[in-house]
Amino acid sequence: MQLKIYNSLSGEKEDFKPILDGNVGMYVCGPTVYSNVHMGNVRTFMSFDFIYRTLQHLGYKVRYVRNITDAGHLTDDGDVNNDRFVKQSRLEKLEPMEIVQKYTVDFHKVLQIFNLLPPNIEPTATGHIIEQLELTKLLLDKGYAYKSNGSVYFDVRAYNEKGGNYGELSKRNIDELMANTRDLDGQDEKKNPQDFALWKSASPEHIMKWPSPWGEGFPGWHLECTAMSTKYLGEKFDIHGGGMDLKFPHHECEIAQGTACNGTAPVNYWMHANMLTMNGQRMSKSTGNFILPMQLITGENDFFEKPFHPAVVRFNFLQAHYRSVLDISNEAMVASEKGFQRLMEAVKLLSTISPAQPTTNVVFSDGEASQFDLKTWKEKCYDALTDDFNSPILISHLFEAVSFIFKLKIGKEQISGEDHDDLKSTLNAFVFDVLGLQQPEESNSEKLDSTLQVLIELRNQARKAKNFELSDQIRDKLLAEGIELKDGREGTSYVIN
Repeated sequence: MQLKIYNSLSGEKEDFKPILDGNVGMYVCGPTVYSNVHMGNVRTFMSFDFIYRTLQHLGYKVRYVRNITDAGHLTDDGDVNNDRFVKQSRLEKLEPMEIVQKYTVDFHKVLQIFNLLPPNIEPTATGHIIEQLELTKLLLDKGYAYKSNGSVYFDVRAYNEKGGNYGELSKRNIDELMANTRDLDGQDEKKNPQDFALWKSASPEHIMKWPSPWGEGFPGWHLECTAMSTKYLGEKFDIHGGGMDLKFPHHECEIAQGTACNGTAPVNYWMHANMLTMNGQRMSKSTGNFILPMQLITGENDFFEKPFHPAVVRFNFLQAHYRSVLDISNEAMVASEKGFQRLMEAVKLLSTISPAQPTTNVVFSDGEASQFDLKTWKEKCYDALTDDFNSPILISHLFEAVSFIFKLKIGKEQISGEDHDDLKSTLNAFVFDVLGLQQPEESNSEKLDSTLQVLIELRNQARKAKNFELSDQIRDKLLAEGIELKDGREGTSYVIN
């Protein structure tokens, strides 16, 4: 089972060869915690949760690092006064670190609801200011950075002239972009528009700032991830993941910083999860085509006809490959709910089926031979897992087992005790450990219905055995509790008075 991973850097599927045999170092860019986590974030982190679970299932020891960005995140215009944390703190009349704490708690709560495993290490940008200052000094000493008005910028032209290839991940020709960029007088303190901040000078009124050799300021967004990933995974590690929107400029900048600092590319395999859309359109607060995770779960929204259990949402998300655009809609979620319920029913049913000892090449009364071969089925499931973590193909194979289980129930298939145990353990591993699905807990009404159905069945058996004393006793005791049994042509029903 050779694991193949699509490497965004090469644009091809490659055989996965970890730096240290049997071990994987994986870094995933975490959230910027100035607002509620949105569904696109959930999709990205769920994709890498599935990848993390798969790597562990395949026997790898994984060190999974996912950061929290809690400082130094500017809006696209680069204006220091538009720091998102500062703007949100003013809007909510809270300290910036109160904003950080509030939305970090929200992030963890949402991911726990969707059954995402926590990373091994979850570092914060503000907890690694010293490491970022040291990297900035190193890049200045090596001639890859320059100071300007209290800020420090990475020099993209100098990097390319020294053998770097800024633009290699996003397939951009930066030299052409530089040549075609019009210089606007006084617009920027950078040498070139493509240069990016390693350390940004803070104005006196700026709230989140730290001392540095170049004056008070705060770290550049791109530098945070380089500092944290190299500290916990080394100068070169196996996998770096994130959303497709981070490929440029964020991950491009990480490659340049890491290569310039250490003389080697920092990551062997770059992985990117694709975007999430809703009703065929990009999610956007400005257009109103937008929904938060808890709104989908509670049903408090205008897009979906009912609430959906977090496990159903997770199942829906994993029915698309992590590199594919995923569109969510009411119809798709309803269909996923039906599929999820059938899968869960089959898992429960398998535990109740008594195995038999079938003969070789079983042929049943309808003339059909058994089409389910356990060994072949397992191989197909693992082929899907090792083919760039192909969750939709894995799920399609799981439903081959689901169909087989329902045939077992009605006697159209047979299974030996050994194969029964193997199928049960394998199915449970794929459904719960790898896909991370959860069996929803029964509500009190569902539990009551199940209990009453057991009592109705016991009463029916007593009537068939002409034990009318027992059948009347069951009926009368239920009636005393306000539950009236009604016998009809289609069986016995109940009414709660």
